[in-house]
Amino acid sequence: MYLEDGADDALPRSLPAEVLIHRLAPGVVATVASTVTSQPILAVARCCDVSLAAVAGSVTFAVIGVQLADPGNLGTILRTAEAAGAGAVVLTEGSVDPFNPKVVRAAAGALGRVPIVVDVALADLGALGLPVLGAVARGGVPYDEVPLSAPVALAFGSEAHGLPAGLALYGLVSIPHVGRSESLNVAMAAAVLCFEVARQRRAPGWPIGGNR
Repeated sequence: MYLEDGADDALPRSLPAEVLIHRLAPGVVATVASTVTSQPILAVARCCDVSLAAVAGSVTFAVIGVQLADPGNLGTILRTAEAAGAGAVVLTEGSVDPFNPKVVRAAAGALGRVPIVVDVALADLGALGLPVLGAVARGGVPYDEVPLSAPVALAFGSEAHGLPAGLALYGLVSIPHVGRSESLNVAMAAAVLCFEVARQRRAPGWPIGGNR
């Protein structure tokens, strides 16, 4: 961890004993940070690779990002998925790197709290062991009419092209539109659908924050 002198207030309240703190002169972080207004602290952490096999069979709710390109959208989806109780987020080949700095900022800590599987081929998504519902702007079953308390994976397509035609899906789900907008932002759609899963699972015997 790298900390500018005089910025001890930026440190977390507790740190593992093995974390080393390197002191920097004031203003150093701003010269290397990718943000306009940076914090006076940086950390270097080891990436944790998660395989599809590691989460298959152990989660009952997963979010699948299919060729998502925008880092802000992916970060928001990660934050939303974790908050709604998803047991894993699966990203297909061609999706933006979840460790992109913009994704990390938008995820607001979710990167360390929900397993993320990356670079999964479309043909391998069936190995997750969950029925996959594809989110589409129109033509799917209204989301509030779909039973989502059973094991399920929600798939969200790229911002420009949506879900690919060759993706094997159990069904399609849509968010009914009243206005004339063509579609919702993919991160917004993910928030609506993920929290519908959470709402339906708030029944007795399925507490939020419990078995995912």
